[in-house]
Amino acid sequence: MSAPSRSDVPPTSIGIDLREEGVVVEYLDGRTTLYRGVPDPVEGSITAGPGKETHVLVTDPTETEGVMTYVNDYNTDDEILEDSGVGRVIVEEGERDEVFPGVIVGRTGQRNEVVADPEIAGGRVFVFVEDGWTEGSFEIVEGPEDGLDAHR
Repeated sequence: MSAPSRSDVPPTSIGIDLREEGVVVEYLDGRTTLYRGVPDPVEGSITAGPGKETHVLVTDPTETEGVMTYVNDYNTDDEILEDSGVGRVIVEEGERDEVFPGVIVGRTGQRNEVVADPEIAGGRVFVFVEDGWTEGSFEIVEGPEDGLDAHR
């Protein structure tokens, strides 16, 4: 029996709560998740290590709602994502995709990269990188020096 194929799933607006202990995401199905720790500020981009899950969250200007997309997630069933409001984008080696205005994701080898300009995105841009042992929280606070067009 073959594994089910995975496809892009568009995200829906979900609730968020920025707290001292981290970022809380409230999914459409009522579940919540805490991404622990104050996100580390980075400029321009973040590149995840090989095999790391990569989740991108862009807030609205009120910072109470946002949209979240998983990058190259092959484990979560489409229906679960649709019920939760989380999106998914699959990018192949060497590909890039603008998942939200001002937010570009790409893949180099086994590494996912997120390049963003929060000013263009119209909200804060968080990237959560995790695997079974570690998790990291980052906030892209400024666009890349060479501009987003250099990464399209």
